[in-house]
Amino acid sequence: MRLPDGTAVQVSPLTGTVVWSVPRRGHRPIATPQVGRRAVEPDGPVDRCEFCPDRYLETTPEKSRLVRDAAGWSLRSGLTAAEVVASAAEFRRFANLFEILTVDHWRRNHGFVLPPTVVARAARYAADPLGRAHTLAVLRRRAAAEGVGDGAWDALTEAEQLAGAPDLFAGTHDVVVARRHLVDGAQHDDELAGSGTLTTLEHVGFVAFTIEALRSLYAEQPHACYVAAFQNWLRPAGASFDHLHKQLVAVDEHGPLLDGLLGRLREDPDLVTTAVLDHAAEHRLVVAENDHAVAVVGIGHRRPSLVVWATGPPRLPWEHGEHEVQAVSDLLHALHAVTGVHVPTNEVWFHRPPGAAEALPWHVVLTRRDTNLAGFEAGTEIHVTAVDPAVMRDDVVGGLLRLREAGAIAPMRVGDECSHRLGTLRAR
Repeated sequence: MRLPDGTAVQVSPLTGTVVWSVPRRGHRPIATPQVGRRAVEPDGPVDRCEFCPDRYLETTPEKSRLVRDAAGWSLRSGLTAAEVVASAAEFRRFANLFEILTVDHWRRNHGFVLPPTVVARAARYAADPLGRAHTLAVLRRRAAAEGVGDGAWDALTEAEQLAGAPDLFAGTHDVVVARRHLVDGAQHDDELAGSGTLTTLEHVGFVAFTIEALRSLYAEQPHACYVAAFQNWLRPAGASFDHLHKQLVAVDEHGPLLDGLLGRLREDPDLVTTAVLDHAAEHRLVVAENDHAVAVVGIGHRRPSLVVWATGPPRLPWEHGEHEVQAVSDLLHALHAVTGVHVPTNEVWFHRPPGAAEALPWHVVLTRRDTNLAGFEAGTEIHVTAVDPAVMRDDVVGGLLRLREAGAIAPMRVGDECSHRLGTLRAR
């Protein structure tokens, strides 16, 4: 609803969240100021953070990696520590050192027993001297964070210290990390490599590798009800490092947000089509589309958001075909590119939980962290955003047109070129 003063009052049809967009705040800059810019050596060490290639053994042992050569992409797993450090991977998957839900959570609350294959994998990794040293260093770091002092640790035998090694391979809070910290050839330390600086081919590899990790976590943890997938970009958005990565966390419930959304879809299976995509088409809020996905300005989000919807039948992410994954990836990549690497963002994936009957399409929400929630929002549950949806639409469309002309994003229909077709995801 548009008020006489121009304020856009929004209510999310999916969550019920109430948002006001105040027009005089619409053009407020949201990029984080860069302070203390420093020169870097383009050919110097690749060690800016623990996720960088020269520091691979500072993370937990690698579960898998995606590499690319002249023959294309290939997935590799079961590597020794020496093989891990021998070359840089385009994307790596490993357990988060400080998990939200630990293996012990699944063990104590659900009776989870480690599969023999995981125990054997941990033993093979630690059988190599470099792998054993790496495993012990990671376990010592985790124990120190839990308050275990040097004396207590040193009093343990090596076998006792290694007892927790299998948990490093059985964890269900994984990190998927891209190769670069800075763009190739960077001359300054603020030339960060974000999702939008990847090539379209690299980005679809990133998305496909994340989908495979998502599928794998469901298979590895039979007690998981849902796997949350998200990307925090820059520290104001919750990232520990300004190094491109996604996270996946298996949880033993859906959570109130997803439960509420599934409940609304049970009452109205066409809700996404009629209240989201048809609404976006009617109000000129579609920013881009291709043959298998559409990107729209989000309505009723706590912060300015763009949403990419897969437009095929509502399937699980790994059930989508290669061209459908490419379509979602291309639009998401374009939205990251137009947002820029100095804007803190959260990227959150939503999908139908396996076994759920509701027709929830796979979609990705890209949120700009332009403000922090404060007292007004906490006291009223009315959220104030910095950008009017119509202003955001025009800004994004203009930026996408420029990027497309420069060849920086994949071919797609932008703004008024889009079909604005109604009934895109109507239940059949």
